[in-house]
Amino acid sequence: MDRAKPFQVTRKHHGKEAAEDYTELILDLTESKGEARTGEIAASLGISHVTALRTMKRLQAEGYLETGRGKPVTLTRKGRDLALFSRKRHEVLVEFFVSIGVPRKTAEIDVEGAEHHISKVTLEKVIEFLGR
Repeated sequence: MDRAKPFQVTRKHHGKEAAEDYTELILDLTESKGEARTGEIAASLGISHVTALRTMKRLQAEGYLETGRGKPVTLTRKGRDLALFSRKRHEVLVEFFVSIGVPRKTAEIDVEGAEHHISKVTLEKVIEFLGR
């Protein structure tokens, strides 16, 4: 195996992390509160309002979400699809970690990093292992 390959794949995954985190959070906020607002997104992620605005501007340009001055943030079809996939992956990995004895709180924290770097092949094997 080419030694550089794992590093290249990891860097590629880093580029998509924000889209996954933001879309999943926007979906959660929309479902629980009826809408997602920039201030609440920033607070939920523990970042500044300006950082959230910059990232959302990029995600809007990439076709994941729509927003405007004074308007709530909404997901496009592309954004919703990514959010649903991210949520499923998150839930499966938390369930897996808990099933092997990791305390739920620790599993939730660990999954936030691991979920962005797991391959679809590995995810399918985890799902198979869990009997889903």
